Amino acid sequence: MSLKQFLFLLFASGLFACTPAPTFKSTDISGVEWGGDFTLTAHTGKPARASDFNGKVVVMFFGYTHCPDICAPTLAKLNQVVKRLGDEAKNVQVLFITVDPEHDTVPQLAGFIPPFNPSFIGLTGSDKEIAAVAAEYKVAYGQNPQAKPGQILVDHSTGILVKDRKGKLRLLVKNDVTVDDLEHDVRVLLKEKN
Repeated sequence: MSLKQFLFLLFASGLFACTPAPTFKSTDISGVEWGGDFTLTAHTGKPARASDFNGKVVVMFFGYTHCPDICAPTLAKLNQVVKRLGDEAKNVQVLFITVDPEHDTVPQLAGFIPPFNPSFIGLTGSDKEIAAVAAEYKVAYGQNPQAKPGQILVDHSTGILVKDRKGKLRLLVKNDVTVDDLEHDVRVLLKEKN
């Protein structure tokens, strides 16, 4: 190899090494030390570990089935994103984690989640298990003291959390994100190497 060829290769490899980090529309939280593994019960009745989905981009939303205003529209939005991904949708997993395990039993989730998208997974567990997962992911929730008798009203964080294919927490997404922006961010993560 001539000196000229060597210098050209050195220069070209330097350009590739300087490729900028991906630009997300949502808040990049790469490097946080929280958001670890957990095991809960899926709406199918089978145990599901967060790490079972390593190799996929995981989109997580904490909510509850009786939510009057946020949860159903968020799941509908996530369905739109997944549909837009086409064949790449097989590399994305949406997880809906209840913050109301008293009411969101396996049968309740089994009736609620699949109509949004059959690939989505609803997760529940004991009060203690849900509290531990919510704490690990910095999700706040609690019974609304202004709920009327018989009304199920749980206040909860409304952000969407996104993990990359390696199982690392990467994005905090505001609930009012557009379908276009969330699709963009998921596609950026899908392009990253496993």
